[in-house]
Amino acid sequence: MTSLATLQDKFQRGLLQADDAVLSDIIDSPRETRDALFDVYRNAYEARLVEIVQHEFEKLLVYLGDEAFDAMARAYVGATPSLYANARWYSRAFPDFLNIAAPWCDTPELADLAMIERALNDAFDAADDPVLKLESLATIPASEWDGLQFHPHPSVARIDLRTNAAAIWIALHDESEPPAVERSATPARLMVWRQDLIPKFRDISDEEAMMWDEAAAGVPFGVLCEMLSFRDDPESAPLRAATLLQGWIACDMVSRLQVT
Repeated sequence: MTSLATLQDKFQRGLLQADDAVLSDIIDSPRETRDALFDVYRNAYEARLVEIVQHEFEKLLVYLGDEAFDAMARAYVGATPSLYANARWYSRAFPDFLNIAAPWCDTPELADLAMIERALNDAFDAADDPVLKLESLATIPASEWDGLQFHPHPSVARIDLRTNAAAIWIALHDESEPPAVERSATPARLMVWRQDLIPKFRDISDEEAMMWDEAAAGVPFGVLCEMLSFRDDPESAPLRAATLLQGWIACDMVSRLQVT
């Protein structure tokens, strides 16, 4: 007699790996074969994974419509076994899938929209770390500013898009007609974060994107100012850097500072 543990393992492999070994432990019913009976479970499992993808990418679902999104999600499910105990993480690779899988890779706004939604979902679920307040800057002596390092809040993400997907997402959110797709000659830079429990995003300049990326990697303020001086007017670089820093802190994007 097959043990319960062995039967459960065979059942799981039947769902996840299309392994038909479990069929030897299933009895045909008067009306259906064992293959048809087990396919009920396989179809239900696939449908549940599709529902998870739909839930995580609601704006993309609206943009494409039910039928087209369902075909796309089922292709993802077929190519992506579930390896997570928490269903929340199953669809994390969906934007990457859309970037490489035909025919969806030929319409880059789909992957871009998925990237925005993934980043917003991640921002909402990010750790609830403290946020730095602007008053804290006033306590730092001028002699220590060059060595300041910034620790980004866990909810913050920087993403680059190839299209005007941000404008499309906003239109979908506002339930208005999305603009026509426009491909960008240079990446469209976006900052995504959470403020007052609300995930947000905004367009940023190339200069701000560079400074954030370097600051998040631990580059101190003095070096950031030198880097900005090579991009534009050297004399205004410290002021530009300080203005960007104040904006990040005002938006709850920085958890803390430290002096090296």
